[in-house]
Amino acid sequence: MEQIRTPDIVVISDAHLGTYGCHADQLLEYLTTTRPRILIINGDFIDIWQFRKNYFPVAHLAVLQRVLQMATDGVKVYYLPGNHDEILRAFNGSVIGPIQLRDQLMLQLHGKTHWFFHGDIFDASVQISPLIARIGGYSYDQLIRLNRFVNKLREKGGREPMSFARALKIKVKKAVRFISDFERSAIDMAFEKGCDYVICGHIHIPRRHEVTRNGHTVHYLNSGDWVESLTALEYAGKEWQIYRHRPALHDSLQHESLPSFSS
Repeated sequence: MEQIRTPDIVVISDAHLGTYGCHADQLLEYLTTTRPRILIINGDFIDIWQFRKNYFPVAHLAVLQRVLQMATDGVKVYYLPGNHDEILRAFNGSVIGPIQLRDQLMLQLHGKTHWFFHGDIFDASVQISPLIARIGGYSYDQLIRLNRFVNKLREKGGREPMSFARALKIKVKKAVRFISDFERSAIDMAFEKGCDYVICGHIHIPRRHEVTRNGHTVHYLNSGDWVESLTALEYAGKEWQIYRHRPALHDSLQHESLPSFSS
């Protein structure tokens, strides 16, 4: 039996339950073998944009049941909606059963201010044209379906799996610039608020780096996703780590290949 892992805090985002791209089996495996004091679901957990009556597999439902069980068993669960489950933002501040709904969350951890929010406020396509963003979400889901089919063929041929979406994000200059702009905006706002850590999701890129200005350091963290990266953030021993579940599709396309910035 696999040993239960007990970090103080776990942050997961962008599971996109209800879509073909969601790795619900792996997410369920992770949640079943992990018991934190606090679980923060940082947006796009249920993909209401792509929801279909004829597609919500048993594994996807089991993930929801597991989260509810964790909350019932004493894990403090915060749900911070993203753009794909934005309808839940109407219930900000509410408690649904044992789960607390918040637009954003501030926590003091060992004297440091941590600010958690999904991050779609920095995405112009979501803010300016929600319809285009929804079309993009549908196209992304179809790309993931095609990717899985191709990877089955590659596996039969003894070749390593690959991620179409990950490769496009890394290689297309506009996508790389968007990621850098997103991170810069989050860090700038964290400086304005006097936060020490800013923790986001949304862009499906697990990342961590820090920026120092005038003697103050802001740490940027992104929890990645459960469509391609299969990652979470874990806080234990006063430190944050990116947890990578197995198997991830992009082992040859690590997040370190993205540009970083110092100011």
